[in-house]
Order: sequence, then structure tokens, then C-alpha cells
Amino acid sequence: MSRLSKPLLAFVLLLGLHPALADEVSVAVAANFTAPMQRIAAEFEKDTGHKALMAFGSSGKFYAQIKNGAPFQILLSADDEKPAKLEQEGLTVPGSRFTYAVGTLVLWSAKPGYVDAKGEVLRKAPFKKLALASPKLAPYGAAAVETLTALGLLAAVEPRFVLGENIAQTYQFVQTGNAELGFVALSQVMKDGKVTDGSAWIVPARMHTPIRQDAVILATGKGNAAAEALLKYLKTDKAKVIIRAYGYEI
Repeated sequence: MSRLSKPLLAFVLLLGLHPALADEVSVAVAANFTAPMQRIAAEFEKDTGHKALMAFGSSGKFYAQIKNGAPFQILLSADDEKPAKLEQEGLTVPGSRFTYAVGTLVLWSAKPGYVDAKGEVLRKAPFKKLALASPKLAPYGAAAVETLTALGLLAAVEPRFVLGENIAQTYQFVQTGNAELGFVALSQVMKDGKVTDGSAWIVPARMHTPIRQDAVILATGKGNAAAEALLKYLKTDKAKVIIRAYGYEI
């Protein structure tokens, strides 16, 4: 064997081993966390070689699908209730659950200047439709109802509700003008610490139950190196910077 062939052979063998070192993980991601998770997943793949295969949607639907055997390996929920239930039901890896973000609710309109900085638009504007995620399915919808109750406005505005199946559909109702305004996740209208378009009132956290969003490795992800690596990555400073840039607390 020539002097050059040994290093070349070692290099070829290394290339052949690299895919075996990397892994894939199937992740169910709450719709409100779509934008930050897309950025995190890209950085995660660059930094670790592992790949996150993501589905975005309602945490309530994901819970039902997981109960029925859906092959997700990680759940990034919009609340802490569903991961805790799955944990109690023996469908998670014990000790893997943690809060990866605390969500922020915002009243938003695609129209610049329509929503004021104190949310008085809810009392004064003659709007016809107010969008929010179904409070039975989505934590952000439940937080919206709590906020309206705290303001003493629930009975007055409830007839004008347009309910989205999840927070992504709720955002679409407002973004397309099918509702003049709506309660959405701040992460949907914020990037790099700024509301990107329209007008918004960031709802004070005291007006509703904290939106604690928990992550957990599901039983189907036990022993998956990418699943373990992704949950560790969500705790890194690099991931936290991205999460905060979309209006979440840690």
C-alpha cells in the first residue's frame, strides 16, 4: 500500500462512518413555535449533524395522535399539561420533560395603528370579528378567554368570536383580514425583538395563567441519539437567544 493510500483510505472510512454517527428525530411542534423551531432545527443540524423532522400543529391533536400510536419521538407542546399527562400515562422517557419556553399572548391586527398599546380597541372599535384559538384545544385560546374575563369583556365580545383550530389558523384569520383583530402568539408577529407588521398590544402576563410550554422525549424516542441531543440543544445559550428573539421567556 502506498504512503498516500493509507490516509486516503482513512478519509474514505471516516466519510462512511459519519452518517452512522448522525440520526434523525421526529418532532411534533406546537404551531406557535414554528418560526423559532425552524431556525433552531437548522442550527441544530449544522452543529450536531442530527436532523429534526418536524410537524407543526395543535398540541391537543398531537396528544390524541400520540395516544393512538403516532410515531413522534419528541413533543414540543404549547402547554405543560399534555406532556405531564403523557408522562403519567407512561408514554414518555422519565425525567426528560422540561419547560423550554413561556409564551406571550398578543392582541394583533394586520392593520397598522388599529390596535393601541393598552388594548382599548376591544372596548372602543366597532369590529365584527375577533379571532382566537379554540380555548378547548389551545393554551393561547384559553389565555385569551382569561384575559377577556379579567377585562370584563367576555360576554360583550364572545358573539364575535372566530375560533381557529390552532394558533396558526387563528393568525391566518387576522392576516387575511377575515377578522379585524385576534389573540395570537407574540412569536408569530415578532422577529428579533420587534413586531414586524400591523399593530399589537402585548397582553400583560398577570392577566392569564402562565403559558408554560414543555418539551418531552416520547417513549418511541428512547435511545434515539438525535432526540436526546435536541432536548439538550434547546437548553443551550444559542437556542435561548433564538427563543427570546421571538418574544418568549425562558
